[in-house]
Amino acid sequence: MELLRVAGATVNQTPLDFNGNRDRLIRLIDAAKAGGVELLCLPELCLTGYGCEDAFFSLATAAAAEAALIEILPHTKGITVLMGLPHVYYGALYNCAVMVQDGRVLGLNAKRVLPREGVHYEPRWFKPWPFGKVVETQLAGMRVPLGDIRYRLGALGVAVEICEEAWDSVPASAAHADAVHVVLNPSASHFALGKYAKREHLVANSSRSLRVSYVYSNLVGLEAGRIIYDGGVLIAEGGEIVGRGARFGFHDGAITCRDLNPELASLTKLTGKPVREPEQQTQAAKNNDDLHRVEIVGQDPREVRRQGGLKALAKSTAQAADCAAQKYRALTRNEEFLHAEMLGLFDYMRKTRSKGYVVSLSGGCDSACCAVLVAHMLAASVAELGLADTCTRLHLPAPASGSGVKELVAATLVCIYQSTAHSGPVTHAAAQGLAAALNATWYDASVQHMVDAYVKTVEQLLQRPLTWAQDDVSLQNIQARARAPLAWLIANVRQSVLITTSNRSEAAVGYATMDGDTAGGLAPLAGIDKHFLREWLRWAEHSCTDGLGHIAALAAVNVQAPTAELRPATAKQKDEDDLMPYAVLERIERYLVRDHLGPEDILATLAFDFPQVPRDDLKGYLNKFFSLWARNQWKRERYAPAFHLDDESLDPKTWCRFPILSEAFRV
Repeated sequence: MELLRVAGATVNQTPLDFNGNRDRLIRLIDAAKAGGVELLCLPELCLTGYGCEDAFFSLATAAAAEAALIEILPHTKGITVLMGLPHVYYGALYNCAVMVQDGRVLGLNAKRVLPREGVHYEPRWFKPWPFGKVVETQLAGMRVPLGDIRYRLGALGVAVEICEEAWDSVPASAAHADAVHVVLNPSASHFALGKYAKREHLVANSSRSLRVSYVYSNLVGLEAGRIIYDGGVLIAEGGEIVGRGARFGFHDGAITCRDLNPELASLTKLTGKPVREPEQQTQAAKNNDDLHRVEIVGQDPREVRRQGGLKALAKSTAQAADCAAQKYRALTRNEEFLHAEMLGLFDYMRKTRSKGYVVSLSGGCDSACCAVLVAHMLAASVAELGLADTCTRLHLPAPASGSGVKELVAATLVCIYQSTAHSGPVTHAAAQGLAAALNATWYDASVQHMVDAYVKTVEQLLQRPLTWAQDDVSLQNIQARARAPLAWLIANVRQSVLITTSNRSEAAVGYATMDGDTAGGLAPLAGIDKHFLREWLRWAEHSCTDGLGHIAALAAVNVQAPTAELRPATAKQKDEDDLMPYAVLERIERYLVRDHLGPEDILATLAFDFPQVPRDDLKGYLNKFFSLWARNQWKRERYAPAFHLDDESLDPKTWCRFPILSEAFRV
């Protein structure tokens, strides 16, 4: 028996960085060859980057991808590689996966099922390919087949499913599963909390139902600025996951290998035949099958040859020595959030070549969370890469002798507390204590004189005093807005990114001051709800083991009830008094955005979720939510870029499109 060594790869690409993307792919191919891999699956659109957006409309994008492919081809000597790129055929653009071997292009599989929901908008740029159709096209100076293709690798049938094609109700390979032994799936599957388990189930179930070995690859990193890819190569046989690649990480890419037994797929097809035979295939279906099947023998230049399989006895030692994957680690929901945020913050800083982050640290939940995430990111990257390599990748000066994580945090993270007359000692102590625990650079400034100057000027213009009874919201907003210029100035001077600390719950109801606490170049929390963040901070205080570990100083933050602290202390301002309980707000938002329920259905479901809350109160909360939701879409349109963290995002550019002008629902 001979084993087939296969590998899936993760790679951190940047849209339109054709030279960098090419070089990273070459390094992965070389590493796979060094590990004895025969068949390597790289991610979807890895030559261009998945998130090129409307740059896909430019013919130059596909041309540059083809030029990069030509430079990669010589490195495929002795290995068969599948990689993704766009291809233009008769005036239409197709999302393709190209199979190459020994410097030759064997064929182009064009994606047949295009996602068009949420963060994925492929039909805007790409045309779906018809099932069963194969034509000839020109690529890399060769005439090659394009379309719905299967390959022969020695005696093995190999099929290709590009990302969404596996998630379809009927997988793309199902119609011809009897002739297929290995399925390759190059993907660009975005991160969302809890999604990885669904991927595992999908890959395992596909290998079981199709009776094949299944290799799934994925991108990793913050590729284009909003969507985080968590990597996580998966390899399955007989309905079980037999190979898992590490998720997240600050590296450029990694391969995960597995020695597969090709006879297992054949055996399961023989032993797993249904008692009832399928209906006789029509002649048209037979013709269609012949058309899309590329089975080449002899000396045809498109032949897919095996280089010689690995003997079974050498499997364990060779795999450990030559093809050791990074260690897989199961993650809890809290850990997933942390690792996604750390990777997003690392890549945003790296790819923008910024020198660090500035956080207006108020002593409350959201700003504390942002500061903690940045510090965790720096510590975790040093743990994985080492201090010198971390500085190199982040384009920071080489570390001084004897420096470590503390010095890196101090040089990279700035926390500034900007007090007004209504700021209290509790939040000040919480902010200062947290900054000290993180070893961040700490600035303490009062902006009350700026607030007074604005108020005095407006009072002179209006010829009347501004009072809390008459001008409550305006007086609150000017305090938040007075803080923005100072934070922006510090960020500009330091060539750093100013972080917007607002969360998704605030974005849903507009509980944030535009050009105040929404000021900044990145909103890392705008994709997650306040209810989760409060729970996460308690976990970060007591249980976190990554990055800096658990941070006891968060106790001073977690003990507080959330407050904007913009009214006089006598008002005892609390967020949930202004709005509603955050747990209720999160459920309303979920049912509206994720489940697309109408107001009556939401009310009925809320009554089930919160039986202790009077129905009239729930009705009042719901009407308030819809009123604020409809009124504040313009704010959501102006938020800084936010990470996509779960499938309830409010980002109007990538997930939840809503009219700026609308009439609020009522119940």
